[in-house]
Amino acid sequence: MDENKLLYAESHEWADVRGTECYVGISRFAVEQLTDITYVELPKVGTAVTAGKSFGVIESVKSANDLYAPISGTVTKINEAVAKDPSILSQDPYEKGWMIAIDCGANPSTANLKNKADYDAQVAAGH
Repeated sequence: MDENKLLYAESHEWADVRGTECYVGISRFAVEQLTDITYVELPKVGTAVTAGKSFGVIESVKSANDLYAPISGTVTKINEAVAKDPSILSQDPYEKGWMIAIDCGANPSTANLKNKADYDAQVAAGH
């Protein structure tokens, strides 16, 4: 997966919009900040999610944090492999480490998301 083609939320989730479906995960930066990820709680298929609102929880040896939807819609898939083995996120947060897929409709709102350059600038600024 080309990280440069993804969109990023300020809260470090990435969004890969593919037509009317959006795959969601967390950035490599977020994974590195969390260090050893021990648990991921994901929503059920059919759950409505709203951009900027929590859709799940991720826990590490350091902390527990909410996961925020980068885009609004209905969850169509969850990555059971990540739920069962959160270490997948440390190995590959983009390809194998996607968490949920969302039906976001034909014209999803992505105005609140950043391109890779803007996200990298946010990370470099310490946010």
